[in-house]
Amino acid sequence: MIYTKANILAASAIIWPSIASAQTIEPAGSDVLVIDDDEAGVSDEAIVVVGKLTDSLIDREDIEITQANDLKDLFRKTPSVSVGGAIGIAEKIYVRGLEDAQLNISIDGAQVQGTLFHHVGRVSVEPELLESVDVQTGAGEATSGFGTIGGAIRFRTRDAVDLLEPGRNVGGIVRGGWFSNDGYKLSGTAFGRIAGGVGIIASYVHQDRDPYDDGDGNEVPGSGAEQNVAFAKIGGDVGIGHAFSLSYEQRDEKGEFGARPNWPVLEGDPLFPGEAQRRTAIANYRFANGGPVGFEFTGYWSKAEFQLDRFDRWGLYGAEIENWGGDLRMNIEAGSHALTTGVEYRNDHVTSAYLADPAMWQPWAWDPAIGSFSEQGELVGLYAQDRWQVFDPLLLSFGVRYDYYELDLVTYGGGTSSDGVSFNIGADYEIVPGLIANIGYAEAFRGKEIGDAFTLEHRPGSLILQSGLRPETVGNFEAGLAFDRDGLFASAAYYRMEIEDVVLDQLYRGPAPQDGVYYENVGEFRSEGFELRAGYDFGAFGISGFYNHYDPELNDRPINGYEHLALGNTLGDQWNVSAKFDPTRALSFEASVTSFERVDDLEVLFRDVELGYVSETQFIDKPGYTTVDLFARWQPLGTDRFELLAAVYNLFDATYIAHASVGDYTAIPDYEIVSGVNEPGRNIRLGASFRF
Repeated sequence: MIYTKANILAASAIIWPSIASAQTIEPAGSDVLVIDDDEAGVSDEAIVVVGKLTDSLIDREDIEITQANDLKDLFRKTPSVSVGGAIGIAEKIYVRGLEDAQLNISIDGAQVQGTLFHHVGRVSVEPELLESVDVQTGAGEATSGFGTIGGAIRFRTRDAVDLLEPGRNVGGIVRGGWFSNDGYKLSGTAFGRIAGGVGIIASYVHQDRDPYDDGDGNEVPGSGAEQNVAFAKIGGDVGIGHAFSLSYEQRDEKGEFGARPNWPVLEGDPLFPGEAQRRTAIANYRFANGGPVGFEFTGYWSKAEFQLDRFDRWGLYGAEIENWGGDLRMNIEAGSHALTTGVEYRNDHVTSAYLADPAMWQPWAWDPAIGSFSEQGELVGLYAQDRWQVFDPLLLSFGVRYDYYELDLVTYGGGTSSDGVSFNIGADYEIVPGLIANIGYAEAFRGKEIGDAFTLEHRPGSLILQSGLRPETVGNFEAGLAFDRDGLFASAAYYRMEIEDVVLDQLYRGPAPQDGVYYENVGEFRSEGFELRAGYDFGAFGISGFYNHYDPELNDRPINGYEHLALGNTLGDQWNVSAKFDPTRALSFEASVTSFERVDDLEVLFRDVELGYVSETQFIDKPGYTTVDLFARWQPLGTDRFELLAAVYNLFDATYIAHASVGDYTAIPDYEIVSGVNEPGRNIRLGASFRF
């Protein structure tokens, strides 16, 4: 085996859980490097980006005890990650102040790409189906995938054979949950062994939510929805080092939402019927027989759709994004080196269209003869990453990546293409047993990709892309120390990220030749900060916490989620303390306190001043807030055959707008409608599951 336990600590941000079971197939899009301990199987250890201490892992136990229902629940205790938007369909993830449009996000290796509507989120997952979630903060190794400007988030779904009890070939899980604020959730999962290490799993999840109340007891209009998710997966170990998985997911969500779901619905404003769908098919294959060479392949197809009936204006309007692609890589072990090299491809197609009777939408269209709009993108990447055990305390990683981007403005003609090379290097050094020094520098490259579906319509003859538009490039430097021994863990990390030639659509309402939606290079984004983590486990009790601080800026000015849509947001310093107590194997308790410090005098409206819409910039505040969450799990029979769960989110009924949501502009004349949505008040969740 190449890596020692100290080296595993050095890469202490473990991206995927171990692949100890041969039935678990890691997608080629992951950063996992598996080192075989013997000829028969794979190692219990998985390691990831060298030179980084700020990555995080959310495992199945975290998901279950918290009864996670959405993105906000999943990332509630994750350092440097915050979720805004309040309403499920409008949730957006921010990592170090960067919006998820700047991240590489994947499900079992299938990349989630494109924006259907800038007022809704682009990431939708059902926690019930997940085995783990990996968060890579900042650009990392060459294997991280396309456009990893701000990092990567990888969701991995559950496998059939992993769920089977010893000696059994079939099984199932039935779950039910009730929420006081306000709704219920039901799910059923069946799984079985087909032959040997190959199994099949099928799940169906139904969730029905009524509009919730905020901390002041006021109902939040447009916050209810009905969700239905169906999932099936077949795969496992077929012997002689070969393993595969095939999966299909179908997700549907419908409800009545505001015209802009991530903004409040004002009194007297109507709600509009809306529906979102996603279909995803994924194939994974791996060959690893203990020899010096192994192979991995991921192929995927995904289609996401969103429709909103603006019956007060142009009627039904729809958007669709279709992605397909693949990643083929080879893993080579040679002495103290472990080399991963590969190629990946992705094809993106986005379309939006008026779907109502032409007589209804034509008066609203720029050109009554054109009612459907589309763009297409094509990406190719080549990469190589070597992890070199120089000597026992020192692990060195270095890599290179080449990317090519091409964008075709199908409806209006024209487009752009770009290519570039990015490098990375990182090192982990064990100073003394348990104490690791960590340093790394990584670059990433991203060309112009497909646009927001709801803004694909343009004025005839207007400019959509800046002439000579340059691709974005990022440099991410990190350094830190980590200690892990005898149940005590602590780490401190500093990072500095700079994105050159940021591509952004800035507000513009002027006459042609420039269109209102116009992509241009707007300058340099910088986020600099530090992160502290600590924890201690002793017996049945454990406590952990973190504190993070960062200042995201564009051209030395603060950013915000309204004016810098699809780029980033300013959040206050965040800290969290969580404690767990497991008095018996059948009983678990957990408490978590999360706080965001106040942001005062955040300067806004820089762009509006430049365009002459207002005479001077304005200032808004983001009040601080603290939430307390409690969780409990009881297994009355002493096993997971039957479980009872309880949770209380926002115990003290705090009223607040999440810092990751749009800021509150309502005190500024002519901007009274601009604001984020209040988060839910106290929410008691009761759940039960039965395994058979």
